[in-house]
Amino acid sequence: MALQAEDITTLHQYAQGVMTRAEHHANTVGSIALALMGAIIWRADKGTIRIRQSAKGLANMLWLEINGKRYVLGYNHADETIELKDRSQTGSILYTFSNTTPVTDVESIFRAL
Repeated sequence: MALQAEDITTLHQYAQGVMTRAEHHANTVGSIALALMGAIIWRADKGTIRIRQSAKGLANMLWLEINGKRYVLGYNHADETIELKDRSQTGSILYTFSNTTPVTDVESIFRAL
């Protein structure tokens, strides 16, 4: 089940969870996650951000639409990267991000979506 993220409170809660989890077991993506959150807020169509919920709260998977096309961002535990996928969590991987990804790449990738 996913929660519609329509306000800063929900996005703040999501960002806190992502950063806390990054500190504990995903230290390869914490910095780039901040850049991705900015890109999400900048480019997402209004009312399209949805965040996966689990029994523990908001999880590391987010759906959004840009220009009417759906994308999914999720953490890949095996590769320790954040993946941007086409349409669904099982969709084609379009890009992968880690702390080694230049922030300028995040901007150009999201600008082109």
